[in-house]
Amino acid sequence: MPLFRSKSAMVEPERAVPGRAEDPFTRADVHVVLGTPVVTEQVPPGLEVAVLGLGCFWGAEEIYWDVDGVWSTSVGYAGGYTPHPTYEEVCTGRTGHTEAVRIVFDPARVSYADLVRRFFEIHDPTQGMRQGNDRGTQYRSAIYTTDPAQEQVAQELSTAYAAELDRRGLGTVTTEIAPLEAYFYAEDAHQQYLAKNPYGYRCHAATGVPFPTTA
Repeated sequence: MPLFRSKSAMVEPERAVPGRAEDPFTRADVHVVLGTPVVTEQVPPGLEVAVLGLGCFWGAEEIYWDVDGVWSTSVGYAGGYTPHPTYEEVCTGRTGHTEAVRIVFDPARVSYADLVRRFFEIHDPTQGMRQGNDRGTQYRSAIYTTDPAQEQVAQELSTAYAAELDRRGLGTVTTEIAPLEAYFYAEDAHQQYLAKNPYGYRCHAATGVPFPTTA
């Protein structure tokens, strides 16, 4: 194994950080913006979950907690190999995770498709293992689906947006679409970070291309 490896290349599962069997962190019970639970392993009846990776999760969460119909949000790690990773471990690129926002929403007020359309519009899904100046596998564009219906919507909307970007000569969509295997809540300091630190870092490397109205 080389002494140094590119943080823009996915780590092999057998070389990932081993992690830990249990969550080592405690978190505030209440969302500081929405007033709802942050940790929602049992989702209230009638609500659904979306998990999206679109670069630094601080700004991603802020965008979604302002959407009408979103009941709660949290930030965490998805798509990797290391159980219960720390932020520092994820930043090494040796866990396989991407920074993600977990959205608990009311489908009677905002559809999963609307959340995905917003996802494509507020970041650049063509940049591969980065967003703007943030480089590494933890910043890759990703949609982790919770059922076949979500997967179908994600695939259809990805295809539609890719066609629009191609029409404008803006590159190939690199968004990873895969079933959600595990989501690990990030440390308390990262939850609603920009509500706690209003002048904190935001990275939104959007293409500026609106989602086509026909999709």
